[in-house]
Amino acid sequence: MTTYFAEGSATTDLSRDDIRAALQHTFDAIGMPNKTLVLPPDYTRLPSRAGEITTLTCELLGERVTDIMPALGTHHPMTDAQIADMFRDVPAELIREHRWRDDVVTLGEVPAEFVSQATEGIYEKPWPAQVNRLLRDGGHDLIFSIGQVVPHEVIGMANYNKNVFVGTGGEKGINESHFLSAMYGMERTMGRADTPLRRILNYAQDTFCQDMPLLYALTVIEEDHQAKRLITRGLYIGNDHETFNQAAKLSYEVNFVHLDRAPKHVVAYLDPKEFTTTWVGNKSIYRTRMAIATGGRLTVLGPAVRKFGEDQAIDTLIRKYGYRTTPEILQAFENNADLAANPSAAAHLVHGSSEGRFEIVYGAGQLTREEVESVGYQYGDIDALMQRYPIDELNDGWNADRGEGEFYFVRNPALGLWEAPQE
Repeated sequence: MTTYFAEGSATTDLSRDDIRAALQHTFDAIGMPNKTLVLPPDYTRLPSRAGEITTLTCELLGERVTDIMPALGTHHPMTDAQIADMFRDVPAELIREHRWRDDVVTLGEVPAEFVSQATEGIYEKPWPAQVNRLLRDGGHDLIFSIGQVVPHEVIGMANYNKNVFVGTGGEKGINESHFLSAMYGMERTMGRADTPLRRILNYAQDTFCQDMPLLYALTVIEEDHQAKRLITRGLYIGNDHETFNQAAKLSYEVNFVHLDRAPKHVVAYLDPKEFTTTWVGNKSIYRTRMAIATGGRLTVLGPAVRKFGEDQAIDTLIRKYGYRTTPEILQAFENNADLAANPSAAAHLVHGSSEGRFEIVYGAGQLTREEVESVGYQYGDIDALMQRYPIDELNDGWNADRGEGEFYFVRNPALGLWEAPQE
């Protein structure tokens, strides 16, 4: 197992040419493959530079790239417009859709004893290691997984083998991975490289993927608030756990914001290009929950949010049960067969709650007051909120009084994690 390329620091600024050179170095080192499957994330991870890396991979490998499968997980399939925008100059006929309920195989099961040990006894079932059948049966001599390492609510630090086992995973594996992590506790998970779910996925990779030609390219991205651009602080390419650990260490340094005091009010913006559902847009809650003062408020500006779930079945469950406290969701999970059959939805409902510690005002541009309030949030009129908080005039971070006291502005909650000491 090898790390082929590792460059990154809090001051590094990798260009397109730098990334191209890193890819060329890697392909020279491993030998040019004959048949390559590329696994980038989907459009909800647009800032990752995975689309650009996919394009460069196609330029360097040419016809050796035979399949490109966005790792959708349970998200909507990408539209033609999204594919064209994210994967510039990539032949559309190479794109494969991951159907997470149908096109999966189970490589094996992580034993219940290991799962129980990893979760400190909280979850005691075996975990199925599922992937899209194309990974196992496609005859590829390179499976190139691309993505961004950034703090994450389910696994601690996103990407690496999560892109394989969740991004191209199946219903059972995705459901149980999200649920066991939610039961372990989001605050105990976010921003950490060594988490129960990561240990489980590492076990699955080490045990069931020995004959699978996996290679990972992991970026670390930071938003430069003054220059108003995204900077690639690191790129790590390899097929071992150390490749991920290096990326996670840098992500912790540049993406984890430690505030010296807890904001009583946080305003988070959801870019219409990226966020159309609360399933993804609730990163505004996940990533700021450890910072907001008890008794405080989170205002979410989501002008394009039009649904709750990316998947229709999950959307229905969110509408039915709402974003309630953990005890309430667990009670509903125990008493209702439809929610019990979809543990990832239950986990998402837990993640999207303030646990009664602060209020959430949700400005969802394409949801009605009735819809927003039915799931447990306070309704915010998006037009009025956008006038009160004109994003082009706000500083990333602390902002002066706008009639309600100072507030903390988060322009893109998907790019970081915020925490502050609580009284």
